[in-house]
Amino acid sequence: MPRDSVIDHDEETAGESDARLTSVFDTAADGIVVINDRGQVLAFNKACESLFGYEAADLLGRNVNRIMPAEYAAAHDQYLTNYLDTGEKKIIGIGREVQGRHKDGTVFPIELSVGEACTPVGRQFIGILRDLRSRKQIEDRLARAQAQLLHMTRISALDEMGAAIAHELNQPLTAVLLYLQSVSRKAKADNSLDPFLLEVIGKAVREAERASEIIQRMRQLVEKKAPERQKIDVTELAGNCLEMAELGSGEGPSFLHADFEPGLPPLQADPVQIRQILINLLRNAREAVADLPERKVILSVGRNEDWIEFRVKDNGPGVPEELVDTLFRAFTGVKEKGVGLGLAISRSIAQNHGGDLRLEDVPKGCGASFLLTLPVDPPDDLSTKPLNAFTTDDHLGEE
Repeated sequence: MPRDSVIDHDEETAGESDARLTSVFDTAADGIVVINDRGQVLAFNKACESLFGYEAADLLGRNVNRIMPAEYAAAHDQYLTNYLDTGEKKIIGIGREVQGRHKDGTVFPIELSVGEACTPVGRQFIGILRDLRSRKQIEDRLARAQAQLLHMTRISALDEMGAAIAHELNQPLTAVLLYLQSVSRKAKADNSLDPFLLEVIGKAVREAERASEIIQRMRQLVEKKAPERQKIDVTELAGNCLEMAELGSGEGPSFLHADFEPGLPPLQADPVQIRQILINLLRNAREAVADLPERKVILSVGRNEDWIEFRVKDNGPGVPEELVDTLFRAFTGVKEKGVGLGLAISRSIAQNHGGDLRLEDVPKGCGASFLLTLPVDPPDDLSTKPLNAFTTDDHLGEE
């Protein structure tokens, strides 16, 4: 083969190789940046332009530390000098997660792998950069989902434990009640006890009966049974909810007050689920005023045309403005002891009953007011509609 043909072939092969390398360089999904031993940018591919917001022309010949946060940029030249002097590899051939800086100043995580090449014009370093923001977001969502799953597992365990405790307490309490009633009947028949002692026994019987009723309501709250719509005496239901909300409030005069309109019609609803809403609202209100010198929580119930309105109002600090929009969104609770589901479930229950639950507008500094509205005569199709704790994203909330 003639020598000229060999030269032409070699030049053609080199041209094809350069074209292929250029195509790979510009079409790579990851960012590729090449610098010299002084930290100056020699090449900056299309993916890097998208990643950092700079055009290649903006950076060619400039120090690569322009795409680094200040804390990295200040030390990068020294790191490069140390490597050239000592040969000690800290990132070359190893790869690690670092921070990059966008042209607009945004700092974001990237995975950086660095390789080295010796060329006729000096040592060069090739960096492969991968944006980690999507992966970080997925990891964060997964971590939150795992935390929520742990919360729900504990809630499920507490449900079962609560039902078991209520069942076990009910047996000795029933026995105590029967013993007291037997003593009372025997004493009355024989006139063998002082009237004062009879009065004390009578009071003990009433307190035991009240404790038994409270335990029964606790069992109803934690039992996992299908929704059962029935006629509810509104005043009686609201009074029971106040009693339940009082539990654990400590000594001293009660600050939970009732304001019930007389002559309210019965509701067609699931009593356990409506009780769940009201107790959740009352306990939230109780916690909101817990640290105030003067505490006040009012449960008012009245009729407004074809609706029964339950309003829980407190004199606490109110709902922070930045939380109002997400208040009824699932797993966005701010309480340390909550799982962020109370208001989400409560609003869904209300809506599945044909009603709604909302936060009312009140003057700033005048506490919070939640309004539960339920229809006096719900549509017939609601009687068989499944009660789903989560309807739409707009109707999910927090505890």
